[in-house]
Amino acid sequence: MLSRKDSAGAGEEPSVRESMAASDGEPSVREVMAASNGEPSVREVTAASNAEPPVRETMAGSSAEPSAPEASSAFGAEPSAPEETAAVPPSAASQASKSRRRGNPVKTKEDASIVRPGDGLLVAFFVPIVIMLIIYAQRGIFPFGEESFLRTDMYHQYAPFFSEFQYKLRTGGSLLYSWDVGMGVNFAALYAYYLASPLNWLILLCPKAYIIEFMTYMIVIKTGLAGLSFAWYLKKHCRTSTIGIGMFGIFYALSGYMAAYSWNIMWLDCILLFPLIVLGLERLVKRGRGFLYCLTLGLSILSNYYISIMTCIFLVLYFIALLILERPGKFKKYAMACLRFAVYSLLAGGLAAIVLLPEIFALQATASGNFTFPSAWSSYFSIFDMIARHIGNVQSEIGLDHWPNIYCGVAVLMFFLMYLACRKISVKEKSVYCGLLLIFFASFSINVLNFIWHGFHYPNSLPCRQSFIYIFLMLFICFRAFLHLKTMPRSHVAASFWGAVCFVLLAEKLVEQEHFHFAVYYAAILFLSIYTGLIYMYRRGRRGLAVFLALTVVSVEAAVNMTVTSVTTTSRTAYTADNEDVRFLAETLQPAEDFYRVEKKTRKTKNDGAWMNFPSVSLFSSTANADLTKFFKRMGCEASTNAYSITGSTPLVDMLLSVRYALYSERMENTDIMMYLRESGETYLYENIYTLPLGFVVPSDLEENWLYQMDNPADVQNDLCGVLGSDPVLALVDGEMTGNTYRFTADITGEYYAYVANKQVKDVKASLPTGQKSFSNTDRGYFLELGTIADGNEVTFTAGQTGEQLNVFVYRFSERAFISVYEKLNEMPMHLTSWTDTELSGTVDAAEAGMFLTTIPYDEGWTVTVDGEPAVTKKAFEAFLALDLPEGQHEIHFSYFPKGLKGGMILTGASAAVLLLLYLIRRQTDKQDKKDTRRTNP
Repeated sequence: MLSRKDSAGAGEEPSVRESMAASDGEPSVREVMAASNGEPSVREVTAASNAEPPVRETMAGSSAEPSAPEASSAFGAEPSAPEETAAVPPSAASQASKSRRRGNPVKTKEDASIVRPGDGLLVAFFVPIVIMLIIYAQRGIFPFGEESFLRTDMYHQYAPFFSEFQYKLRTGGSLLYSWDVGMGVNFAALYAYYLASPLNWLILLCPKAYIIEFMTYMIVIKTGLAGLSFAWYLKKHCRTSTIGIGMFGIFYALSGYMAAYSWNIMWLDCILLFPLIVLGLERLVKRGRGFLYCLTLGLSILSNYYISIMTCIFLVLYFIALLILERPGKFKKYAMACLRFAVYSLLAGGLAAIVLLPEIFALQATASGNFTFPSAWSSYFSIFDMIARHIGNVQSEIGLDHWPNIYCGVAVLMFFLMYLACRKISVKEKSVYCGLLLIFFASFSINVLNFIWHGFHYPNSLPCRQSFIYIFLMLFICFRAFLHLKTMPRSHVAASFWGAVCFVLLAEKLVEQEHFHFAVYYAAILFLSIYTGLIYMYRRGRRGLAVFLALTVVSVEAAVNMTVTSVTTTSRTAYTADNEDVRFLAETLQPAEDFYRVEKKTRKTKNDGAWMNFPSVSLFSSTANADLTKFFKRMGCEASTNAYSITGSTPLVDMLLSVRYALYSERMENTDIMMYLRESGETYLYENIYTLPLGFVVPSDLEENWLYQMDNPADVQNDLCGVLGSDPVLALVDGEMTGNTYRFTADITGEYYAYVANKQVKDVKASLPTGQKSFSNTDRGYFLELGTIADGNEVTFTAGQTGEQLNVFVYRFSERAFISVYEKLNEMPMHLTSWTDTELSGTVDAAEAGMFLTTIPYDEGWTVTVDGEPAVTKKAFEAFLALDLPEGQHEIHFSYFPKGLKGGMILTGASAAVLLLLYLIRRQTDKQDKKDTRRTNP
């Protein structure tokens, strides 16, 4: 008989009795002797139990995947050890012995659990969904209340674009172009950037009033699908059905990345497809089968090309890692693997070309079209501080501080150490995966790598957008350790626990980020302690209870973190308050033979036209035309990197841009240039009397003579008047500066505007006769609209920050000069005979040759014919579509088809055909192989 000391294995391996009872699942000699009559001998029991194949270590081709018998385990990787035979009645013992002979695990009361090992996939899908619904209910998100999950871009962009998408689907509008967004935009490019997820087509079934809810609950569904996808990957890769795949799936679905970016619905398809793409790549390398890889990667690129850039960068790295992990072979083996990887990757891109190519061409006209590679290397923060972001309940980072959102359960701090200590996992595998993690740490912190990962641009907020890949790797690594929990020495478990605790304590001492509340450290240690206790409970045989408690704790931890760090809300009632009134008033303008644009003066977003489906001017989108943005800024309208709006426009700008109608939230007085039409509720519709058509003939030398690139927008507008032979529309009004306050007195009743020349001043307060009015983002150089001010009234401006020096110019608008400019520009107008989303036809009578100028944003997708003959178009004022027109009467026709779409359609069709051909060849080859096998082995 061995002594306890002799069997201890130098403090690392379990004792013989522990190995037999806990690890191998065999009864001890004493158990067999205590069994009733008819029980098999120890040798027979051992033979029956050991009939299962041994655990194989196959990992990404290096023998790291456990064998199929591990699927019967409920918590760890190996089959459940049967209960002691002495505690089982004779009949039960006999039944247990027979069960062992058949290779089936024995279930007893101790093993009974409401959660079965095979429930992992269901857990991974439904638990995140239930948690999200509970959080929605707690937040009062509709229908649980009157709040909505409209966060940042979801508020300003996604809701309006979803509304426009649905409107087009229901009315038969074109998906190629839209007049309801930003003067007119390439909708195919906007669709590719924001709306390309195939699931978004379900919005056709959604009532108009519930578009917000469509997005909100699509987030819930995609969150559940993300958990299911990751659990499926673990199931297939590791060949296990342990409930653990569900627990790790929960952490993938409710990770820090999802807490920070779950509102970014256009990214979520890539997150949920990623595990399937990786699984497909592994099949491609190991078995030469690339269909899963190609289809899922193609779908990811189609759904969102931007996040797919990061996916593709990782796939190159992971492909190299898989080749390293593969058993050494001949050069041909590696060459064929590289060839297959290249072919199927290109085919995946080809499948998405129908949306990808138009998007690529459109983005060349945006502010993102050019980039400058960083000239110097720098680091944002230390690896220690980054790892500390694994601690839960730390505020998500969506600003400009670069911090990665990498939380995926505090237990990873412990399981990662177990992974490093596990002797059943090869050193080569550990080296490869730790190397990949190190690459991500460097990518989060080093500016040049951060620049490359984000498509050769620095992200405008929303940092470390590739961190979901890091989370995938970390959870997979920890799952590898999880699979070996039962055979891992207790000393390793204890050391990992204390190592994780020590890290948390060090983080409390060293981390200086304000996001880390002192309570998060206590919560982290508490959860680590609970997980460790559950591991020991499981190892001592109370498996059913341990599994149930573990699932509960995992769900609670993930739910608490999601509740604390995510799902901010805004008022649904406020967002939808005037929707019906605006839509009613907009519908009264249709059908209209002549072209017009509408602007909502009191707007919710810059995309109100898309949200309520009327032709508009303003836009906030990553696909915004950079040249058009510059034009708006030069004219005194608010504009930024990827946005421009009617805010700051004068009647002259409204006239030039065909803004015929305006919607106000309060009643305005009629003037000589604007009159009241009708109202609905608290929304009032007015018509601008002097509005130019979509196209008109101007002198050929107008572009040459107009100095439209001056800094002060008042000078730009007045110079246009001068070139046309009219008086200035903006007359300078004298004022005085006292400290950081500027004041002036109106000399004539009229419309007044102010321009803040000091770009260091971002906020200004104005004391008007009607009360206080605040202006933000004044550093963008737009006109401050002061409204009508009566003669003799004083107005005071104050900088938002004490000590800031105001440099203000105040102007009074001249209606007389404005009408004069209108009459000169409207001498040779185009008369539209018909217009749709992609087609316009009209006539123009040119008394003399000149430049036919339109206010259609310049786009190479437009083709124009004059009197049936193709015309050469050009870009006027660096922004608009124009062409030279000879004297006489002409019929002009405009047609739009996005640049790159035709080539994309051809590439997608060809790629699909090639992929189908490869599939048929593979299928025929497999059939032939089966026939050959039958002949060889009859």
